[in-house]
Amino acid sequence: MPGSTTMALASLHDVELCARAASGERKAFGELVRRHGSAVRGLLRRMGAQAAEADDVAQDAFLAGFERIAEFRGEGAFVGWIKKIAARLYLRRLQRERRLGIFSAEGNEADLEVHDADADGRIDLDEALKGLGASERMCVSLCFGAGLSHAEAAEALNLPLGTVKSHVKRGLDKLRTRLAPAGGAVLEGRRGNG
Repeated sequence: MPGSTTMALASLHDVELCARAASGERKAFGELVRRHGSAVRGLLRRMGAQAAEADDVAQDAFLAGFERIAEFRGEGAFVGWIKKIAARLYLRRLQRERRLGIFSAEGNEADLEVHDADADGRIDLDEALKGLGASERMCVSLCFGAGLSHAEAAEALNLPLGTVKSHVKRGLDKLRTRLAPAGGAVLEGRRGNG
């Protein structure tokens, strides 16, 4: 009964699925892919990947995750672990394509088109992220979408820690302004991420 196996796997916690996958149960890992594939692709899109590229990198991340599943200890969420793998793979891809030059320490920002809010004045996070400079978007996505610390993002991007912190702060300030309710207060929130 293939349907009952799928239903049984769907009821398990991620940590249980990881343990089963580590012992060789491929269907358990398939359930993890089903659960978290869209979140991983979403992160990659926010980092700047086009749809097809996000699909490719997500697939590579899940393959790497499957090969390294025994390393997952359940100390954090599986989705965070796989997002970190995906983010690092995407950064390596950018480095190979020599597109990482736009993230120079001199603050050379690529100007991106800022989209207007819809008729109701609402805007979603993805649209707001498009309004950030490329390095701000990348740093915010790595620190908040992939869960990397500022130091890990600095290492991954080969940038000074202070530069990453500046990009994150400026990016968050812009996002708070863009996402503030019309005529309302700017969104508050801070993440201790050193």
